[in-house]
Amino acid sequence: MYVGTLSFDLLLGDVHSLKEKRSLVRPIVAELQRKYAVSVAETDHQNLHRRAGIGLAVVSGDMGHLTGVLDRCERLVAGRPEVELLSVRRRLHSDED
Repeated sequence: MYVGTLSFDLLLGDVHSLKEKRSLVRPIVAELQRKYAVSVAETDHQNLHRRAGIGLAVVSGDMGHLTGVLDRCERLVAGRPEVELLSVRRRLHSDED
């Protein structure tokens, strides 16, 4: 069994309130869940309106499948024009760790 996680640090564009922030972050979270069947949530910077932290986790029996899903998720977030991807932290774990 393999577990992979991604932690995204995002800078949001022209956002002036937490309500506007939610209107940008929620669709990203929903699309990741829908397209890739991953566990994902806003995990950091909840009280800042121009920053967002999104955490994502995937469990798989195959390391190749796991890294493929993580790569696609990272490309999806990086390709969103309304956010600037400041950093991504990737962690891979196996049941042998």
